[in-house]
Amino acid sequence: MRQRLLQSLCLLLFTFPAFAQDMARVRETIAELASPALHGRGYAFKGDSLAARYLQQQFASIGLQSFTPNYQQPFTLPINILDNRLFLRVNGKPLVAGVDFIAHGATGAGQGDGKVYAIDTMLLQDVDESQDFLSYNFKNRVIVVRDRHFKDLLSLPQIFQEQILEAEAIIVLKPGPKLMGTVLGWQFPFPVLEVLEKSWPTKAKKVELAVDARLEEKYQSQNVIGYIKGSQKPDSFVVITAHYDHLGHQGKDLYFPGAHDNASGTAMLLELAHWYAQPQNAPEYSITFIAFAAEEASLLGSKFYTEHPLFPLNNIKFLLNLDLLSTGEEGLMVVNGTVFPEQFTLLQQLNKQHQLLPQIKSRGKAANSDHYYFTEEGVPAFFFYTLGGTTTEYHHPKDTPNTLPLTKFKEVFTLIKAFIKAL
Repeated sequence: MRQRLLQSLCLLLFTFPAFAQDMARVRETIAELASPALHGRGYAFKGDSLAARYLQQQFASIGLQSFTPNYQQPFTLPINILDNRLFLRVNGKPLVAGVDFIAHGATGAGQGDGKVYAIDTMLLQDVDESQDFLSYNFKNRVIVVRDRHFKDLLSLPQIFQEQILEAEAIIVLKPGPKLMGTVLGWQFPFPVLEVLEKSWPTKAKKVELAVDARLEEKYQSQNVIGYIKGSQKPDSFVVITAHYDHLGHQGKDLYFPGAHDNASGTAMLLELAHWYAQPQNAPEYSITFIAFAAEEASLLGSKFYTEHPLFPLNNIKFLLNLDLLSTGEEGLMVVNGTVFPEQFTLLQQLNKQHQLLPQIKSRGKAANSDHYYFTEEGVPAFFFYTLGGTTTEYHHPKDTPNTLPLTKFKEVFTLIKAFIKAL
């Protein structure tokens, strides 16, 4: 009888997530990761390294073990860095970086002023228009093109590209409603700025601009990795991952905080580490926690890990990748849900049993986060992201901690624990 009562008590504690979660600590973690002090966790001002140092301190204070010195797995990547000037004036009026315009992730450096040359769509299909373009002197000119024609412009034959190289810069008019930043590992030979159509004057005549950008071919970054040794099967692993990097800076003053993407997922990773580090929650399998860099730069951190694993990839029982976890009013999306139907069915059953989320939806294979290269190597993996909500300014300077409701954060936390236990 006493044993049954203890079992019932354990089940009750497990069912209600509030007993297991410190939401004040979650908020504090997100605020720290998205703070100006970490420079958007990007590559200007070594924001990624500052964030990695913060995570190393967290891993150490939690008591995670390390495969490497200081939990680091260093690697290099090519990256375009914008850490100084970024300004744009049209007809003498300044436009606001992050509101009216941003730099293209592959912008080249440059400064100057020039008269506007608006690309006519006929250029892309009419021989006569093409001849006019080829005879035009583009020195001290700024080419303006709508977003839907930008790729067409860059796909013109080489003779046209030589003309384009003479221009001061290219302005790409974006339809909106907002701008989304990117980071890239290559660079145009000229400045490329993206401007909201609604912010662009109808009679734009003259442009002044300055962009400082430099391409670093071998920028030093790092994954941050810790683990808890399993009590029964230490050589078999459940792996929990989240990318800690974001877009960083464009110029000295503009940075992308990345609270939803992906301070929220990184906070979840740390909360799970706190949970499993408690002696009463010690896992049977070893659990590895990997905070990846360079997810925003084409998943290069996770790609590097799969090429240089710290233990055999075939020892991974399952991998859970956590990204974009600050909402959940409409449930949870599981990338790879259709690839691993047995595990997805288990996840749905657990969700129903514990009455956590309104729904769990599934997608197929997708190269949209750090699970991808693991799946390519035969590792069973899910990528979780929450659905619903109106707060998330994806890849925008307004992705700040105060906008995050964390609506179903506790429920996702409980679901992950239940899934790992059921494995």
